[in-house]
Amino acid sequence: MDRKKIKKQNIIKLLVLLAIVVIVNYITSFVILRLDMTSEGRYTLSNPTKKLLSELDDMVYVKVYLEGDDLPVGFKRMRRALNDLLEEFNYHSRKEISFRFINPSENPDKKVRFGLYKELFDKGLVPIESNEVSDEGKTSQKMVFPGVVVIYKGKDIGVSLLKNDPRYPADSEDNINNSIQSMEYELTNAIRKLSQDKKQSIAFLEGQNELDEYQVMDITTVLSEYYEVKRGIMNGMPGILDEFSAVIIAKPQKKFSENDKLVIDQYIMQGGKVLWLLDGAIVNMDSLRTLPVTVAMPLDLGIEDQLFRYGVRLNPGLLQDVRCAPVGMTRQGTDGKPRIELFPWPNYPLILSDNSHEINKYLDLLRMEFPTTLDTVGSSPKVIKTILLHSSDKSKFDYAPVQVSLENIDMPIDESGFKSGKLPVAVLLEGKFESNFKNRLLQDMVIQKENIIEESKITKMIVVSDGDVPKNVISSKGEVYPIGFDINSRRTFNGNKEFLLNAINYLCDDEGLMSIRLREIKMRLLSKAKISNDKTFWKTMNTLVPVIIVLLFGFVAHYYRKRKYTKSW
Repeated sequence: MDRKKIKKQNIIKLLVLLAIVVIVNYITSFVILRLDMTSEGRYTLSNPTKKLLSELDDMVYVKVYLEGDDLPVGFKRMRRALNDLLEEFNYHSRKEISFRFINPSENPDKKVRFGLYKELFDKGLVPIESNEVSDEGKTSQKMVFPGVVVIYKGKDIGVSLLKNDPRYPADSEDNINNSIQSMEYELTNAIRKLSQDKKQSIAFLEGQNELDEYQVMDITTVLSEYYEVKRGIMNGMPGILDEFSAVIIAKPQKKFSENDKLVIDQYIMQGGKVLWLLDGAIVNMDSLRTLPVTVAMPLDLGIEDQLFRYGVRLNPGLLQDVRCAPVGMTRQGTDGKPRIELFPWPNYPLILSDNSHEINKYLDLLRMEFPTTLDTVGSSPKVIKTILLHSSDKSKFDYAPVQVSLENIDMPIDESGFKSGKLPVAVLLEGKFESNFKNRLLQDMVIQKENIIEESKITKMIVVSDGDVPKNVISSKGEVYPIGFDINSRRTFNGNKEFLLNAINYLCDDEGLMSIRLREIKMRLLSKAKISNDKTFWKTMNTLVPVIIVLLFGFVAHYYRKRKYTKSW
C-alpha cells in the first residue's frame, strides 16, 4: 500500500473520530448523569421534595446569609452542604430555583449593617456568636446568621437552619450536623408554605372551658402560616368537624357530654385527626399565693373511656421531675426590700426529646406545668403506639388527690424519691381505631345506632398529658408573650412551639414531607483530640513520605536502566 493511500485513510479515521466526539458531546449536553455514591444518599432528594419542586410554576429565589471568608469552620461546612442542596433543588425544579450567598456583615457602614441585622431578626433569623479556638489557642468571635430567606410569587419567609439541641453549644459540631440533616425539610417546608393555593382548615374546640383564643394566640399565629385556624363549639352536632383536617382539644376543664364524645368519635372514624392536650388533675395556683399548701384533685373529663378504647390511658395525678423549670418566690433582701428568688420546682418538668421520630426530632426543651402521665393500653394489631416524649429518669408520679406544696422550696431537691424512671407524657397513635360507641345502647343520642361507624379509616392522633403546653402568658398590660415563655426565669422554651407545629404538620401531612426529618447523614469528622495529640507525627509523615517515595522510585528506575543498558557482550 502506497504512502498516499495510508495518509488518506488516517485522515478519514481522524475525521470520523472527531465527528463521533462532536456527536457524543452534543447528545450528552441534553442528558445529565448524576450519581450519588454515598451510602446514605446524601445528595439524593426525597420523592416528596422532587414532586413539590416539579410542580412549581414560578421562580423561587433564595437569599442565603451564610457567607464570608472568616466563617467558622463548622459553618463553612454547613455552607458547602447548603450550596450542594440548592444545586440539587435547582436541577429537579427545571431551573426554577435561584440562590445567592450574602455576607450580612460585609457593609462597612455600621448603620446599614445593623439595619440588615434587624430585618433578618424580624424574619426569624436569630444570629449566634460563634466562638472558634485556633491551634495557637486564640479565641475569635463571629456573628453568624445560619438561615435563608425564601421568596416566591412576591411572598417571603425566613428560615432558621440551625438546630439547637440544648445538650450542646449552639455552634457545636453536633448542632451543625443536625442542621445539615434537616436542611432539605426546612427548605421544602418553606417552599410548600409559600406555594400553597388553599390552606387546610384546623380547629380549636370550645365548650369545655378550654384555653381561650388569647391564651393560645401565639401558637395560633404560627399555625396560621400553614393552616386556616378556626374555633368553635360542637353542641353535639353530627358532621360539624368534617371540614377540618385536624382538631385541637386544648386543656378542657369541664366534662364532655356523651353527644360531643360521639361527634368526636365519628369524626375519627371517618379519618379525622385529633391533638389531645389534657390535664389529669386540677391545681388551684391562686391558693398557693396565700397558703403554702394546696391539693391537686382528679379531673374527670368523661373522655377517659374513649381514650382507653383508642389505646391510651390518662392517669389522674401529677408527674414531678428533677429536671425542671423554676418557680419565683418573694424574699426580703438585705436592703429590706422584697425581691424575687428562683427555685427549681419539680411540678414544672422540662422535657428533653430523644430525637426518635419526625415529630420530636431536634426539639428544644419543652416546659410543662403540672402534667400527668400516660400509659399505652390494648393489644390491637391495627393500632401502632409511639411514645414521643417522656420525663427524665429522675421522676415520680403520684395519684390525685395529692398535696402540692411550696414549703421547703429553698431546700435542695431530694433525688432519692424520684425513682420512677422515664414516664410517657406524649403518645402518637396510628392505624384503625375501634369506635367507643360500638356495641353500646344509644338512647337519646344524636346519631342512631345503625348509622354508627364502628371502625375508623387509617388515621392518627396524638395525646399529650399536659393542657398547658400551648398556653402563652399574657401580661397585665395585655402583651402576649411567646408560647413556652417562663415568666419566672424570663426564658423562652422553644420546644413547646416546635413540638406543636410538628405535631399538627404530621397529622395533616398527606404528602409525606415530615418523613424527610428522619433522614440521617453520616458526618465522618476528624477527631480533634487525635489531631492535637498526633499533629507532629502526621505533619512529619505528610512531609517525608512523599519525598521518600520519589527518591525510592528514582533509585529503582536508575537501577533498572543501569541493568538494562550495561549488559556484557
